[in-house]
Order: sequence, then structure tokens, then C-alpha cells
Amino acid sequence: MRNPHTRTTRRTRTTLRRAVGAVTAGLLCAAGLAAPALAAAPTQEPATPAQEPAAPALADGLALTPPMGFNNWNSTHCRADFNETMVKGIADLFVAKGLKDAGYRYVNLDDCWALPQRDADGKLVPDPARFPNGIKAVADYVHSKGLKLGIYTSAGTKTCNSAGFPGALGHEYSDAQQFADWGVDYLKYDNCNNQGVDARQRYTTMRDALKATGRPIVYSICEWGQNKPWEWAADVGHLWRTTGDISDNWGSMLSILKQNLPLAPYAGPGHWNDPDMLEVGNGGMTDTEYRSHFSLWSVMAAPLLIGTDLRKASQATFDILDDKEVIAVDQDPLGKQGTVVTSAGGRWVIAKEMKDGSRAVALFNESGTAQRIATSASAVGLPDATAYTQRDLWQHKSYNTAGTIAATVPAHGTVLLRVSADPRWAAHPPAAELGLDGSPLLEAGRPATLTSTVTDLGRTPARQVSVALTAPDGWTVRPSSPTTATALATGGTLRTGWTVTAPAGTPTGSYGLTLQTRYLSPTGQRVTSALPLTASVVVRPPAGTSYLSDLSWLSATSGWGPVERDTSNGESAGGDGHPITIGGTVYTKGLGVHAPSDVSFYTGKACSKVTADVGVDDEKGTKGTVTFEIWADGTKVASTGVLTNAMPAQHLTADITGAQAVRLVVTDAGDGNDSDHADWADAQVSC
Repeated sequence: MRNPHTRTTRRTRTTLRRAVGAVTAGLLCAAGLAAPALAAAPTQEPATPAQEPAAPALADGLALTPPMGFNNWNSTHCRADFNETMVKGIADLFVAKGLKDAGYRYVNLDDCWALPQRDADGKLVPDPARFPNGIKAVADYVHSKGLKLGIYTSAGTKTCNSAGFPGALGHEYSDAQQFADWGVDYLKYDNCNNQGVDARQRYTTMRDALKATGRPIVYSICEWGQNKPWEWAADVGHLWRTTGDISDNWGSMLSILKQNLPLAPYAGPGHWNDPDMLEVGNGGMTDTEYRSHFSLWSVMAAPLLIGTDLRKASQATFDILDDKEVIAVDQDPLGKQGTVVTSAGGRWVIAKEMKDGSRAVALFNESGTAQRIATSASAVGLPDATAYTQRDLWQHKSYNTAGTIAATVPAHGTVLLRVSADPRWAAHPPAAELGLDGSPLLEAGRPATLTSTVTDLGRTPARQVSVALTAPDGWTVRPSSPTTATALATGGTLRTGWTVTAPAGTPTGSYGLTLQTRYLSPTGQRVTSALPLTASVVVRPPAGTSYLSDLSWLSATSGWGPVERDTSNGESAGGDGHPITIGGTVYTKGLGVHAPSDVSFYTGKACSKVTADVGVDDEKGTKGTVTFEIWADGTKVASTGVLTNAMPAQHLTADITGAQAVRLVVTDAGDGNDSDHADWADAQVSC
């Protein structure tokens, strides 16, 4: 739980939550971006179990697939719009929008539903302003829609909100019975104000209390992964949080993904790893990033709890949340969590075994530019076969493949496939892979050369193949080699050169390109496939030496809050930083980031050197451990070791001669990103 009322910073909240035995005063742990390699949660060693965990002992028939539903926290926190009207409205929308038919069942209340004080009999009292008719009336309404109601409390003396709502520690049996009497079907049990009582003891007591009510209640353990619940909670709860709370930004989602992925052996029917609720639709990410979020949670067999106010959701949000083919991956009754096949260079292949023998395969591009991601049927665990059926779960189209599984995946995008050794593979057209070689960085008025590829991945030939590249109105796009091929056999490629020119005066920024191919299958099916791409119109840095904070960047990501110009990171809001300060030295120029971060600049092969004084900013006291890296195109050309707040600034110089673009990267040094406020002080480029 987060506390929207306190002014304590999120990084401070993280530290407080980790203080074993401390009264956490309702403060929140954080979840930010992890290092590029797989990283376990900051508070535990990497989870690499030697053997499959034992089957759960609950055996009560609950949560045999990951729970699906809604929780209000990510969209409302404790604001006044969290109330009975909202909850009923969400239940109505579950039915009206087809979400119930898609499998969503639970409408869950989070913190702030109760009054701060129990009544004279020690009972919990629903807030009469929020829930004037009480919780049972809300449960009855939700049940009347064929849905289920969930509720929240903490395994401590108080919940996580600073208002001090009562927790269940010492009241487990009484509170559990109240929940059962109200008709509650799901309990989220948080970890704040736990008084240092052993976690396993606290969560087991509530398990026993829920069981004693005789009512089937799904039990969600929310102790943030601090005590490695995956190792002991299979016979305690139906799901357990593996990380700190998610935030509505790319860095948070990515960090949580990397913490949860290694825990695949612990998940299964009735006992699930929980990487926290969905942020889809809350506005902090693009639709492409939200599709990745939903795809990755599904391939990890994660609970799918909607965290956006559906009363305000766009059609694009509903289209993501309601994709039944993607949901089927999450809800597969075999209950396997996907595992990592490869992840080099931010090109992730994650495969999930399905009950019918197929594999769900996520081709996920962590990076900020489009990348080709490839694997094979054998690598994802499929048996040898002449060919395979490959179903694109977002495009809802099926193809045949000779065994290669590949796609050019847009930045931060995910292609989610379901691949099977299907004897009916020949009924589908061959899969064609689209690609674009060359840099999508263009200077206005200067022609750029790109090369498109169309490759037949299928066992059958593609006939009458054509390709087209389109750009914004006013741009010039001319082919310099053939755009058609009579036929492509398995593995054959149509390679076409293009000259692309953005008009002189085109403002800097990102622009959409679309690469499209058309072809016929042997059975006469006409196939059209398109690849959306991004081109950036850029300007070279001026001759001489320039501060990078004075230049436009190509892209910028930060683990918490935005990248700041000439100030420290500060906290989550833009412009909330302080003067850049490392080891007591104040700098007027530079970039303030939070690990892990990646800021790229166009240098147009015209620059020779990047320099900066780097270190952990003083604004977080003694906290923070990071590393700094400078990349020239795809090569790391300078780096530091691990730097801490106790160290003075380190001067970093990189030779970037001949590079078209440079990247300034900060990692969390492999220990999680709590308070990793990092500075590129006096960062300059010489051209």
C-alpha cells in the first residue's frame, strides 16, 4: 500500500518498510528498474531453486488459475472517489464491457475503507461516508452480478495509510469472521506496522482464521517479498507478493518483471507469484508499453487485477484488458509460469508451457529502439516437427513456421505468440518476418538510406510478394531496388533499399514509418502484414563543446521520476530536483537521474568525446549504489565500478569518434534501486 497523504518521499518509504521490527507508520516500499541482467528483489538473494517446491497444502480448490479482477488502489489511492458508488460502477462495467465474460471476477477494496477506530466490541467499522450501506450491502450487489468481493487489511496493528486504520494483528479471528459475515471472497493482507512479529507466524494465523470461518476466501499475502514467501507460503496463501509496490511507469514495471521472472518454479495452481496489480490505462505508459505489461504478466501467470478506474478508461485500455487470447495464456490450467530463454541486449524471449503442449512465447524488446528478436521452436521446448502453427495473440492471426520464431519488435514492445507442433500447419499461410536495417535517425533535408527485408519463415513459399514503406505526408520515400518478388522459399528474403528524406525545416522529434508486405499463400490466401516503426528527426550538436543538458535528447528513461536538466533527480514529479551535489561539491550543469536510467543523444558521427563528473547525489544521505556507463552506438566505451554516496565524484571520459548516437546509462549495481539518485555533473560533448 502507498500512502498518498504523507510527504515522506518514496525512497524513504522503501527504507522504512525494510526496517525489520520497526513500526512502519504506513509507509511504502518502492519498486524501480533493476539492472539489465535478471535481478532478484533487493531484499533477497536471487531465486534459483535447486528443485521444484512441494505442492501446496491448502488444496481447497481456490485460485486454481491466477485471480482476475479489479483493485482500486492504483487509480484512487485513498481519495474520496473510492466509495460505494465506484465499486458498484466497476461491477456494472465488468458485465457491460464483457470483462466478466473474459474471466474477471473479483472487485476488491483496498486501504481506507474503514474508520480509524474499532467499535466498543472491537469490531471493524466501515467508513459511513464512503460506504453508507456497509460492506455487506456492497458484497450483495457485487454478488448479484455474478462477481466476488475482496477486502484489505494489514498483518500489523494498523494498515499502511498514515491515518492509522486498524490492522488485524491480534484480531485475526474476529476480523476474519467479520469478513466472512459480510460475504467477502478475497483478502489482501498487507505488512505494515507488523511490530517485528515473524512474518510466517502472522500470515499463518490469518490463514487459520480464514479457514475457521468456513467461507472460501482467496488469501493474498502482501509482504512485498521481504521474507521470501515463495519458499514457505504455498500452504499458507493462494498468492504472495514478490516485490514492492508497482508504479505507473516503465522503470517500475520492468524492475518488477526482472524480480519476478526467476521465481517461476514456485508458481502453480493455487499458489501464485504476485508481481502486483496492473497499471494498464493509468496514463504513465504508452499503449505499446501497456500491451507489454499485460503480455508479460500473462506469460508469468500473474494475477490480473485491473488498477485503472474503468469508468474513465479508453477503448484502447479495454482492448488490452479484454484480449481473450492473451488472457488464455495467463489462465492456462497447467499453471506454469513462463521462464526466460534468452535476454541478451534487452532482447527477451520468455516461454510458457501450456496444457495442450503448445508454448506461449513473448518476444519482448526492453530497449528504446526497434530490435529483431529471434528464437526457435526447439529452444522454447517444442518437439521436432516438419512445421509449426504460430498464432499472433494480439493480431489474432495464424501462420506456419518451419521452426524459426522471430520478429522485429518496436521499442518497449512485445510480440506474444502461441506456437504448437500442429499437424494442420499447412492450412495457414507462411509467416513473413519484416525488418528494417539502417539507422532511423534522420537530419531534416538530408537523404537517409534504409533497407527493408521480408523473409519467409514458413515451411510453404510466399508468392507474389510486395513491400512498401510509408512515411508522414511531405516526406520523400523512394525505392532503390526491387519491391517485389515472384516467390520466396523457406528462408528466402526480399531485400529493398530505400532513400528517405524528411523535408528541410521538419521539427525534431519522433515520426511514424510503416513497413508493409503483401503476399499469397500456396492455398491462395492473401496476407497483409505491417510493422510500425519510429524515425527520429535530429540535429547535430553544434561545433565545439556543449553541455548535454542544453541539448535535445533522443530518448530518456529513469527508474523514478523523469530525467532532470541541471538539477538532481528529486522525486517523482518533474522539476522537483535540487542543485546537483556530489560529495559536498555543487554543480550548476548536468543531468539528474535515478537508476536504472538511459539517456541517448544524437552525435551524427561528428563528435569525439563525452566527459562528466559522475556520482551519487547527496540528497539521499548515505544511500545509493550505482554504476555509470557510456555507450557509443552499440559499444560500451567507458564505465565506472560501483559508486556509493560515500565516494567523491569520479571523472569519466569516453572516446565516441564515429558514433551516430551515445547513451548515458546508470545501473543499480545489482542490489536494487533504493535511493539510487545519480548525477552526470558537467556532462559535455565535444564535436
